[in-house]
Amino acid sequence: MTNRQGHGKRTDTASRVIAASPTTLYRAFVEPKAVATWLPPAGMKGHIHAFEPRPGGTYRMTLAYERPEHSAAGKTSGNEDVVEGRFVELVPDERVVQRFEFESADPAFAGTMTMTWTLAPVAGGTQVTVTCANVPEGIRQEDHIQGLTSTLANLAEYTE
Repeated sequence: MTNRQGHGKRTDTASRVIAASPTTLYRAFVEPKAVATWLPPAGMKGHIHAFEPRPGGTYRMTLAYERPEHSAAGKTSGNEDVVEGRFVELVPDERVVQRFEFESADPAFAGTMTMTWTLAPVAGGTQVTVTCANVPEGIRQEDHIQGLTSTLANLAEYTE
């Protein structure tokens, strides 16, 4: 799902029911080894450089393509995306909000994107919704939705 916002920015959203409790899922959001395992979409590996899960705490991660032949170029280099940001809000078992920027010389990837993860108990588990506001124009909508969907599948595999 995509909504247009002012100034050419958009909001992308993906959601999935995961057969795990909000508590189990929230733990996966605040443990750096867990995040490095489930967050990278298919075809990428993650490395955490800084991770302070508290309001105002820093977050820095490199996502690297596993193979040299991939469909989209990295934002920081041909094979990597480096993101740096802050934890804005952490509500145990309910919500994680982060703001971050991609390290890139390309102005199409400039700006601060806000990523909000919400956890809502439902029959059969937890509805996990990720909402990305102010998505940089250089991120193709199709690639972003595919990446978010892949990340949710990884999260399900990690926690179920």
